[in-house]
Order: sequence, then structure tokens, then C-alpha cells
Amino acid sequence: MKPKILVVEDDANLVELIRYNLEQEDFAVVSTEDGEEALVLADEEKPDLVLLDWMIVNLSGIEVCRRMRREPATANLPIIMLTARTEEADRIRGLEIGADDYITKPFSPRELVARIRAVLRRLRPALAGGNLEYAGIFMDTTAHKVTRDGQPVALGPTEFRLLRHFLEHPGRVFSREQLLDSVWGRDVYVEQRTVDVHIRRLRKAINLDGLPDVIRTVRSAGYSLDTDGRREAVA
Repeated sequence: MKPKILVVEDDANLVELIRYNLEQEDFAVVSTEDGEEALVLADEEKPDLVLLDWMIVNLSGIEVCRRMRREPATANLPIIMLTARTEEADRIRGLEIGADDYITKPFSPRELVARIRAVLRRLRPALAGGNLEYAGIFMDTTAHKVTRDGQPVALGPTEFRLLRHFLEHPGRVFSREQLLDSVWGRDVYVEQRTVDVHIRRLRKAINLDGLPDVIRTVRSAGYSLDTDGRREAVA
């Protein structure tokens, strides 16, 4: 699955330039010019990184960054600030408020892509290579092999995609609808309860020899890959 970038920028021409170059590099792109909508999209779309302009509609980029850092769901979401401000004090302010990197305009598309990849390598290493690992679960995405604590795990195609999605976003809670969109695709009609069936199959496959259940059920919210290990009934 492609890493998803949320672009928050009010210059339509710049958005299209960014979108074109990121899609050429195999990223998925969601965009808005509105700070309030950016907060909604960060919650709904579950992006892997946010490109956040300083001056946007309704809320400043600084305020959007501040609010994202306050919310548990987005507290660890990588954020790169985009701005025409070049003063050191502004750059420091952006970093102190919670941004992970800072790019001043104008910038080259190649630099932008390189900075995005660098931040993802540092903060989301699972998205930077062909191997994914979490809590003893190791996935070779190229060879389509999975092991847990060194023992092979047999998965069907859907369970493999489901586990890959969780491994790319450990600790994040996804609703059934979000999992359907990400794992099955937006154009495929599948009942939401189908997710529960495949979660049960995935649990059975990866919980070898009584190992702890690392798929957490969050009441009224969905599922996450989490070493917390708690399970609750989903309403």
C-alpha cells in the first residue's frame, strides 16, 4: 500500500505540483486548503505524513500542528512545515510546536521528496523498506512470507494485506470502514462484518502456541496492532 500524504496548502498550483511529483514517487495524496478540514482529514484518512503550510484558511499551520500534537490519534503523526518564512525564529517556533521538519519556499520537488522519505525513514521505518516488523512479527513483503518469533505463519491473501496494513501503522486504531477502504479498496463492496471474520482468521494464524494477542479490539472504534493486548467487545 502506498504511503499517504496529507497536503495542507492554499496555493492550488503548488498543490498540483506537489501532488504530481508525489504520485510519480508512488505516494497517495489527499489535500485541503483549510486548517479545520485538515484536522478532520488527519482523523479520517489516517495519513502517514502531513505537509503543512504555515498560512492557510481558518487556522494557521502552527495552530493545526499544535492541535494535532494534543490529540492521541495524531500526536505521533510526522509533520513537515511548508512556509515562505525564512527567519530562524520562525523555523525554531515551528519545530518547538511539534513539526518534524521545515521546508522554506521555493523548494525543488526532488528536495521535497527526499525530505519526506528522510522523515519517514526516521519516524516510520516500516514505510521505507520491503520488510516490516513489530512485536516479534516479521513480514517480508517481497517474498510474501511472515514469521512470528521465528516460526512461519501461514496467511491467506486478505489476511496478509490486513496484517501488512497493521504493521505499517502500529498502534493506530482503524474502524471497519477504514480497513475496508485500505485493504479491500474503495470500489469493492464488502459487508463491514467481513472485517471481523478476517480479523479472527488473522488472530488464529499469528497467535502461535498461545503467544499474546497483539490485535487489540477497541470498543466502538475498531482494531489496532498493539502490544497492550487488551480485547474488548466491539459495539
